[in-house]
Amino acid sequence: MELPFLLLTIGGLLLVGLVADTIGRRTPLPRVTLLILFGVVAGPSGFDILPHALSDWYEVLATIALTMVAFLLGGTLSADNLRAHGRAILTISVAVVVLTTLTLGVGLMAIGVAAPLALLLAGIATATAPAATQDVVRQSGAHGPFTTQLLGIVAVDDAWGLIVFSLILVAAQTLMGGNGVDLLADGLIEIGLSCAIGLLVGFPAAILTGRLRRGEPTQSEAIGIVFLCAGLATWLGASFLLAGMIAGAIVVNFARHHERAFHEIERIEWPFMVLFFVLAGAALEFESLTHLGLIGAACIVLRFASRLVGGWAGARLAASPPLYGRWMGMALMPQAGVALGMALVAGNHIPQYRDTLLAVTIATTIVFEIIGPVMTQVALKRVGEVGQAPQR
Repeated sequence: MELPFLLLTIGGLLLVGLVADTIGRRTPLPRVTLLILFGVVAGPSGFDILPHALSDWYEVLATIALTMVAFLLGGTLSADNLRAHGRAILTISVAVVVLTTLTLGVGLMAIGVAAPLALLLAGIATATAPAATQDVVRQSGAHGPFTTQLLGIVAVDDAWGLIVFSLILVAAQTLMGGNGVDLLADGLIEIGLSCAIGLLVGFPAAILTGRLRRGEPTQSEAIGIVFLCAGLATWLGASFLLAGMIAGAIVVNFARHHERAFHEIERIEWPFMVLFFVLAGAALEFESLTHLGLIGAACIVLRFASRLVGGWAGARLAASPPLYGRWMGMALMPQAGVALGMALVAGNHIPQYRDTLLAVTIATTIVFEIIGPVMTQVALKRVGEVGQAPQR
């Protein structure tokens, strides 16, 4: 009976996605938040009604869904967009990552947290939630310079975060008396491999895709790009987010004869996202909030403040409109699975802090995964770029 129940559950969850989309159209709540909350209620922290076999699919669904998101975000880094918004995208993204790292690192040490642990939590806090941000943009129908900059920042933000986290992990292990050279080499190899995979998949895709008639062949090509990026990255231990983003950026800039690969992924992305967000909610352990403590509460407050200040400072440096500076940091609040991945990596290398890192990261992720999309939607409304109806 396991297979019929599993198929019935998947069918039911896809219909739940339709309900979430309908409610999201009529209320201020993003459908991302609604799906995550449904996952919490239906998962082990709630009524535990989802089949356990479905949780085995979470890693696969997350990898596919996030690679799709990364590919689409890479598509926002076209030459035209970079000429118009490149300075703002790079300046704001760097400012937010640097200020997040400094604010949490210094702030946590100021309340007595050991320097290695404070640095690791600061590096983890740089991670964002590209899937949630992109879906809020699509649901709200937002378009305009602010939205373009936001999507560009989210596209490169995790790349900067990965670099900063690699350096911080080296520094933390050095402070613990270890040798950080091997860790630095591993981090650089991961970044290099991710870029190489993106280039290896992106250039042939740019040249060969879109040569056939419209329809299923193009859709097969688009899905093939995503699966190749995700498969190669996971096989070689690279970042599928960075690989997918590089591939998308290559295709959008070199495939001058078409843009259909992006449109085809947009058409098939939503079912994967529904299952991903519901299972992400089911994976959240609300018991972790009881262990939040002073460190976790400080991480939440400091990350919130650093994002606001970082967005404002970056916009000032980039000479963006003052309105953008007031709301860009708010739009960059979502945080999700990338942070948990960083915490696991850090815990494996520095096992003394593994339990604390996981407990604090899970707790803060719960908070920002639920309220972050709401903040992004508020920011988009405040800058006046929300459309009259969702684009899906």
